[in-house]
Amino acid sequence: MNITEQNITIEKVKQSKISQIDFNNLSFGSVFTDHMLVCDYKNGAWETPKVVPYQPITLDPSSKIFHYGQSIFEGMKAYKDKEDATWLFRPLENQKRLNISAKRMSIPEIPEDYFMEGLKTLLKVDEKWIPKNEGSSLYIRPFVFASGLGFHASPADEYKFIIACAPSGAYFSGKVKVLIEEKYSRSANGGVGFAKTGGNYAGQFYPTQLAVEKGYNQVIWTDDNAHEYIEEAGAMNIFIRINDTLITGPTSDRILDGITRKSILEIAKDEGIKAEVRKITVAEVVAAAKDGSLKEMFGAGTAAVISPIAGFGFRDVDYDLPEMEDSIAERLKKRITDIQYNRAEDTFGWRYKV
Repeated sequence: MNITEQNITIEKVKQSKISQIDFNNLSFGSVFTDHMLVCDYKNGAWETPKVVPYQPITLDPSSKIFHYGQSIFEGMKAYKDKEDATWLFRPLENQKRLNISAKRMSIPEIPEDYFMEGLKTLLKVDEKWIPKNEGSSLYIRPFVFASGLGFHASPADEYKFIIACAPSGAYFSGKVKVLIEEKYSRSANGGVGFAKTGGNYAGQFYPTQLAVEKGYNQVIWTDDNAHEYIEEAGAMNIFIRINDTLITGPTSDRILDGITRKSILEIAKDEGIKAEVRKITVAEVVAAAKDGSLKEMFGAGTAAVISPIAGFGFRDVDYDLPEMEDSIAERLKKRITDIQYNRAEDTFGWRYKV
């Protein structure tokens, strides 16, 4: 069955709560819109999606999500331009990646029309929730989890696909200080590090907490074998600028194929910024910090777009990064956000009008 907006039923709230929201003071992901999209997988097929009031979910204690962790999610945003039009940024990449995660976690894949038509319908119903303030956006969280019952260790036979939204201000303010991790690993070869599944993030919390207790904001993840190679920055991909070359690690079983990461690499190519996709060792980064050739480090992801790193710690030594007048991070962030908010020409065809 092909899904169109006409197929999707809409149940609206009796009274919107939007008047209670201070759009000038939005923390990230803590205020939610009036509605959500819900779609159930039963009897071997996805049912027709529907838009309903945002509400709690009731689940049986034997639902397999609680026992075996079958859950996946995506992160994306909707933006308003000065003419009040609504835009998405590369949404089909999110849809494709959700299904890559689904396949790895033995979850039924979401058809493209279910995802896109459902998302567009939800955004039109909750259009007034998309902030217009500078740097603000509507954060969109599509997710799927096992709702089928049973204590036996096997994939569920029922699933629930939901899209919920949260109007949010700027994700990060200022630069962060990070600690290069040498004991704990985010993921391993042959594992699920490339999938956006909940357990990947749960496993990060404890090592990050230990880093925070030492005075850092976040952890830089290294490879699971020898902790020799730089891999990710917290929940983001990482870029390192040595002299005038941007370096980022190749995607793998361990590293998420970030949409912002891919966009940065394409923009760098378009603007003539030298960029290399290769393994980079901790030793190379430390040596560059010592000889002054390390110019910038930054995380890249949907929530923050680009999060500059002010310095890093490694084996009880802190290394500060210089303040750059010709910051590539700032240049790339402006190029991406100008496309997202329809402030500049989109030569890549990334912008998607709702």
